[in-house]
Amino acid sequence: MTRVATADLIARARAGDGDAFRELTEPYRRELQVHCYRMLGSFQDAEDALQDTMLGAWQSLGGFEGRASLRTWLYRIATHRCLDARRAASRRPAREWDVPGVDPPEPTRLGEIVWLQPFPDALLEGAIPEARYEQNEAISLAFVTALQVLPPRQLAVLILRDVLGFHASEVAGMLDSTVESVNSALKRARASLQRRQRAGAGHEPAPVPGSPSEDAIVAKFVSAWESADLDALVALLTDDVVSSMPPMPFEYQGRDVVARFCASIFGAGRRFDLVPTRANGQPAFGAYLRAPSGISHGVGLYVLTLAGDRICAMTRFDNSVLPWFGLPRSLPSR
Repeated sequence: MTRVATADLIARARAGDGDAFRELTEPYRRELQVHCYRMLGSFQDAEDALQDTMLGAWQSLGGFEGRASLRTWLYRIATHRCLDARRAASRRPAREWDVPGVDPPEPTRLGEIVWLQPFPDALLEGAIPEARYEQNEAISLAFVTALQVLPPRQLAVLILRDVLGFHASEVAGMLDSTVESVNSALKRARASLQRRQRAGAGHEPAPVPGSPSEDAIVAKFVSAWESADLDALVALLTDDVVSSMPPMPFEYQGRDVVARFCASIFGAGRRFDLVPTRANGQPAFGAYLRAPSGISHGVGLYVLTLAGDRICAMTRFDNSVLPWFGLPRSLPSR
């Protein structure tokens, strides 16, 4: 969009032309949604923050002086909306175990980030290239989870500087801060993130999305899960595999305890059909519980984190997320 065209749209939008405002902001909408998701870790909260951002931009367009680019100005608004949302602390509460007929083993630990939600890969198209991180890494569940434990301003600085590539002076302007404060916050955020990443070090890299290597392990997982073949499933897991299920806080770490957890699911007679999709740059599946009626009912979404030809994490989300992926609530049993 040329500078003249942008200036014309801004003038029309300031005069109350909603179509001009949408044309002005639509090119940035997708990347702002992803930014809000990284900040908040929740797809629903990101949607709310994006709507608040667009409303705030519409209401304050008269104060846009053009000293920074429109994109930078929108990121400033979005970042402050997300910081406000984090301060409000109105996160999804943890949920009690609610799988009927299943008596799970004692969890290894209780997870902190119970508000975590998946992000559909279909909505990643149009997001801008990342600066310091590969695209899949910068949206992965592990990375988004690690971000959530950072203090809010450190989180904002790390995303704006290392993920999106804004200059320190730009970030200082967005956060009403100083370059020195931004650099200090970035240093602390990087150190915290590296400590968490060291805990998962030693894993082989994940196969390239859509590659034969990824397809092979995904096919083995589907076969094992749909046939309730516990031995075949366990053979796919790394020694330190983690299974989690937000908003339930229960987490299981280690092949043996994850095997016991999966055995409690299969042992209860629960059998599933899986429908493939992708979330956070990772293989994912809508899970449908088979029923005597011949209808399989959607019970959740599984997201796999791969390391080489093994699975190092399995994350289960509840069935409320299925519509975000274009998946039905139920389907005929196979």
